Amino acid sequence: MRIAAALLACAWVASCAAPEPNAPPPATGEAGSPASPGMQTYAEDLLAYLGRLRTLNESALGVEAARMKRDASDVARVKAALALTLSPQGEESEILELVEPVTRRQAADRDVRTMAALLQAIAAERKRLKQRVATAAGELREERRALESQRQRAEALQQKLDALTDLEKSLVNRDTQAR
Repeated sequence: MRIAAALLACAWVASCAAPEPNAPPPATGEAGSPASPGMQTYAEDLLAYLGRLRTLNESALGVEAARMKRDASDVARVKAALALTLSPQGEESEILELVEPVTRRQAADRDVRTMAALLQAIAAERKRLKQRVATAAGELREERRALESQRQRAEALQQKLDALTDLEKSLVNRDTQAR
């Protein structure tokens, strides 16, 4: 939920400078930026794409990511990473593989690089959180083993204590009967 909110917030900030909402998709010029001032910016395009992705189910997100991966452009790579980020089966390493070249390319469009950097940060954070979960799960398993070991030891000690109590009672009974 926080990831989606962060994506929307970043897309909103990027779209604040946009001249026209609901403009047609960008036509690219030589530098990879919109060809004319009245065209939709990459930020608007990515935000609209994100809105469309949010309506898709898990399998459709996977199909969309695969479709976008076929295109080698920076925008397509970021769109594929967006689809993978929203997909529960999206692998962080795959997302990072898609966006890292875009974030390093100085010639890439500023809006596209910004979204790629955001997706890179989200993927890195998800990866870190998954590692922490795995570590915590391992620690929990170890604590459960230790607890089970202590429980077994407590049961063994209780059995010994019961046996000693029974022995003491039998000795007291024998002494009472011997008198």
